[in-house]
Amino acid sequence: MNQFGALDTTIIIAMVVVYIAATSWLSIRLRSKTTGEFMVAGRAAPVVVIAILLMSEFIGAKSTIGTSQEAFNVGIAASWSVIAAAIGFLLFGLFMAKRLYKSGEFTISGFVAQKYGKTAKLVVSAVMIYALFIVNVGNYVSGAAAISTVLKVNLPTAAIITAIVSTIYFAYGGLKSVLYVTIFHSAMKILGIGILVWVALSLTGGIAPMVSTMPEHYFTWKGALNGGTIGAWIIGTSGAIFSTQFIIQAISGARSGEDARKATLVAAALCLPIALALGLLGVAAKFLFPEIKGLYALPIFLQHMHPVLAGVVTVSLVASIFVSVSTVALAIASLIVKDFYVPRFQPSPERELAATRWISLVVGFVPLIFVLFVPQILALSFFTRALRLTVTVVALMGIYLPFFNSSRGAISALVLATVATTVWYLLDNPFGIDNMYIALVAPAIVMVIERLIFPAAPNATEHATPHPGAPELAAGRRQQH
Repeated sequence: MNQFGALDTTIIIAMVVVYIAATSWLSIRLRSKTTGEFMVAGRAAPVVVIAILLMSEFIGAKSTIGTSQEAFNVGIAASWSVIAAAIGFLLFGLFMAKRLYKSGEFTISGFVAQKYGKTAKLVVSAVMIYALFIVNVGNYVSGAAAISTVLKVNLPTAAIITAIVSTIYFAYGGLKSVLYVTIFHSAMKILGIGILVWVALSLTGGIAPMVSTMPEHYFTWKGALNGGTIGAWIIGTSGAIFSTQFIIQAISGARSGEDARKATLVAAALCLPIALALGLLGVAAKFLFPEIKGLYALPIFLQHMHPVLAGVVTVSLVASIFVSVSTVALAIASLIVKDFYVPRFQPSPERELAATRWISLVVGFVPLIFVLFVPQILALSFFTRALRLTVTVVALMGIYLPFFNSSRGAISALVLATVATTVWYLLDNPFGIDNMYIALVAPAIVMVIERLIFPAAPNATEHATPHPGAPELAAGRRQQH
């Protein structure tokens, strides 16, 4: 095991600083100059760029560290946490991507408003902001765990470093910059995971020694998990993909609805090999270092490689952190600006862009308050997906079951399901029922009951926000030209 000395640590820090400086310069070069570029990248992004961004959003710092942490405890079956994203992107591409793109909206709340009206839009926005805020708390913790391992700083200090650097990226550049800088981040992330797998297998002597020595369940399809947990992961991740603000915002940056669909399918394919690699790293860490905390199952390998390689992997983890925090924070800022700030203040385009950047700064730093209170990362990650699943259920019922068109029913379902899912999570999933299933069933039950009690409820389409010309789409295209 390498005990990094002052020179080694200096080399690693220097590599990280150079990388940050280079990508920051790129962010400045590609910075958004209009609100349209900040929010939807002028609707001119290529398929591959969007696909990589989508993949990176669901395999960011939290999933990277969290999947290995879970595999340390339950086996390679923890890979299902990321394979679920591949399944979700496939379903999203087949059934929803083109529909959402053609709506002209770049927020999930705006899309829901077309069916259920303005009040439902605000409730959806509030639920999504709540869920994404918790997502970023987890991102900060997982990212800080990697940074603190190598730089020998405590977790809060590492989290502050994470907040400062990532906020510079998204608050200044917006979606246009984030899209292209993510190409470099993702390339570094894939390279880093590859190096980690190579080092891990070198230390274990390959897969065979682990298979022959470790408990059998570490290499079965479900490990120490049960089918219900894996099912909840697939349902929750798919539901989250269908409703996550940044997913919709990213595909809105595509050139056409067909390009948006293709991007989600490519993202699905990209998730599979990374899923297996992350699971393998957690199992290898358990084989080699059974006494460590699971949180450090992936970062522990940094201290068992040459400082230059450790620097490359550290850069890759830092890049992963930047993608995760930046995309989620950008989504939160977009919802606040689009659904609350603009309707209230009716700003000029210049003032809107300036206010968006100030709001982004606040969004980037507030999660630091809660960093020390985070439980296990992967469990937190899937709780936030459960919250987003409630939005998906309401939206899909409105699209495919037109009978459920009551704004009152939609709002009641969103509020009650969010509260029920949160309480169930805090109670640690009573009766062995995962909170994901509460999020799936609760909104449907509420909407059915409301429909039975109020069969003559007003049609939500009478109150829905009119969208005859898809103004956001038109505005984006005008800004593009």
